[in-house]
Formats: sequence, structure tokens, C-alpha cells
Amino acid sequence: MPIDDVLLVNQLVFVGLNGYVAALDRGTGEIVWSNNQLRGGYVTLMLDGDRLMVSTNGFMYCLDPCSGRILWHNPMTGYGYGVTSLASVRGQSPALAQAAAETEAAAASTAVIAGSS
Repeated sequence: MPIDDVLLVNQLVFVGLNGYVAALDRGTGEIVWSNNQLRGGYVTLMLDGDRLMVSTNGFMYCLDPCSGRILWHNPMTGYGYGVTSLASVRGQSPALAQAAAETEAAAASTAVIAGSS
């Protein structure tokens, strides 16, 4: 995910209501984008790095968190309806991953400099 997209996602709060998903600016509360192309009902959300996973009425959707565009969907045929639990092994936001990579690179650079002294 490009750094500009990471910065944008870090400024958003995601809301799911009655089959809608929206991204709000965390500073102003203004709607940045809204998607009404999902099945109505209770919405469960999970930000999974560069993907926003959404479940509603037995359907799973994967949205682009920067635009709300549907990347894929799965009707989960035969699994039923109801409140969905979502989990991911990623467990880290893109910004945290970027910060960790920068910290690791800085530490490696410091080690090289210290070793050449």
C-alpha cells in the first residue's frame, strides 16, 4: 500500500450501519466515502491491513479502505445469517508495519556505522 494511502487510512474511522459502510474523517467526522452496495442489516467490520473486511446478512465483502470500492464478495452459501466474528493473523495496521520497518532499518544502519568505527 502506498504511503499516501496508509496516511489516508490512518485518518479514517469506519462505520457499518443497516447495510451501509462509510469512512469518516477522524478529525472532522465528515463522510469521506460511503458504500450502499451491500446487503442490508447488521454490519461487522475489520480493517485487515490494506483491506476492509465486511460481513452483512451472510455475505462477505472485501473493500478498498481508501475508496470503499468492492474488491470481491462471497455469498457464503449455506453458512446462514447472523452476527459474524472476524479475525486476522495480520494483526497490525499498515502504519505500524511501516513504522516497524523504518525502526528496523534505522537500527541496522546504526549497527553498520558502529561496526565500521
